[in-house]
Amino acid sequence: MPSVQPRRIKTISAFHQLRGLPKPEHPLISVINFAPVEHPTDNDTTSIFFDFYSIVLKRNFYAKMKYGQEAYDFDKGVLAFMSPGQVFSIPSDAAYALSGWMILVHPDFLWNTPLAKIISRYEFFNYAVNEALHLSEKEEAILTNIVQNLEQEYHSNIDGFSQNVMIAQLELLLTYSDRFYNRQFITRKISSHQILEKLERFLHDYFGGDEITSKGLPSVQLIAEQLNVSQNYLGSLLKVLTGQSTQQHIHNKLIEKAKEKLSTTDLTVSEIAYTLGFEHSQSFSKIFKAKTTYSPSEFRQSFN
Repeated sequence: MPSVQPRRIKTISAFHQLRGLPKPEHPLISVINFAPVEHPTDNDTTSIFFDFYSIVLKRNFYAKMKYGQEAYDFDKGVLAFMSPGQVFSIPSDAAYALSGWMILVHPDFLWNTPLAKIISRYEFFNYAVNEALHLSEKEEAILTNIVQNLEQEYHSNIDGFSQNVMIAQLELLLTYSDRFYNRQFITRKISSHQILEKLERFLHDYFGGDEITSKGLPSVQLIAEQLNVSQNYLGSLLKVLTGQSTQQHIHNKLIEKAKEKLSTTDLTVSEIAYTLGFEHSQSFSKIFKAKTTYSPSEFRQSFN
């Protein structure tokens, strides 16, 4: 396995800086036109991953980028989706003169909204999809119109309605994309990196079910057994593909569920800690603050 670790882009502002763009007008969401974007000029193929969602429409892109361990095919399709932590790379000899747009959305922008609960249900955000969505002219016009509305709101002065309006546009964009993907892939045979796909599905089901309350956080050993691989192999695989250990993946899912409960329920911090398998709420609060720099109460208060 390659020893070079993927490069992590933690913030949307960092991406703007990397690509020579002006500072984003909102720290948690950005709408980018590809025309002024600077592309890497080094000779190495660099793996990279974001801590935020990306939705990309690319024209004039002639390359098969790597997505996880699979080739992601842009030959016919133009629209692609990636979740936080998903690794991709573009060959150094790729030829492209891009046009199109990109939407970047940090998960924290979604908390305390219905979209935070359902975004993981859109299958095109996971490793199972390895080809871009092909759009007819009519379909592309529909999505571009939505993006233009989103961009207009993004460039407007922020007020108490800004987030709700932008969330509504994002939901509409994802709903149409779901329809178009279903049309394109209705008979396709999914090619995926099976271990990564199974890991995502296991953590999603475990944290969404009753086992988390009765048994606590899943152990690395349990996950390895469920995926039919050794703990060492799983850890090495994840480190190469995502730059994170199995334990970090577990904690990422924990924080995701904790933020969802803190922002969308009236449960106390102690009650949330219990539903997430913690016998003592102090242990839960300690992990939450270590991962987010906020205590659970401070995170919840940020929405009031």
